[in-house]
Amino acid sequence: MRLSTFFWLATGLAIAFAAINWLGLAGWLAAAVVAGSIAMHVAGNAIGTRMQEATDRDLARRGGGFESAEIPATPPTHLERRSRIGLLLPVSVTIGGLIGSSAGVIALRLLTSASLAGALLGGLSCGVLGGLFGFLMASFVDILRTSVREALEAERNGLEHPKQGR
Repeated sequence: MRLSTFFWLATGLAIAFAAINWLGLAGWLAAAVVAGSIAMHVAGNAIGTRMQEATDRDLARRGGGFESAEIPATPPTHLERRSRIGLLLPVSVTIGGLIGSSAGVIALRLLTSASLAGALLGGLSCGVLGGLFGFLMASFVDILRTSVREALEAERNGLEHPKQGR
């Protein structure tokens, strides 16, 4: 290993140990979760690479060729097509941002000794988080609504033409 690699390793460990000392038991648990995640990531990559190499050798042993079967193309679903956003998403983002920013400003002014500038900056942060939450909720509702509508339509078409689906 190069000296710079050891430097970055020592820096990372120093930061991790400082965080563990500062956070106590929660820091140790967080470090264990991070270390476990890194170990599982490395193990997954190693196993996947070994499986890929074994598959490639097996294919080469059998002659390297395969016959492709013709698969009929299905029409794209609504979720696969590009479509306009509509009014649900911007309205939800706006409502989420307004609720988040007003809740943030009120909470900072009433529950803490924050200045007006601090409360406004905190309200801006809460507004961004509220807008993101509104976006996530609107996206979830839109995808759920579209999926249910397409599933009901597919079921209805399957009941009208029972021999086509088999």
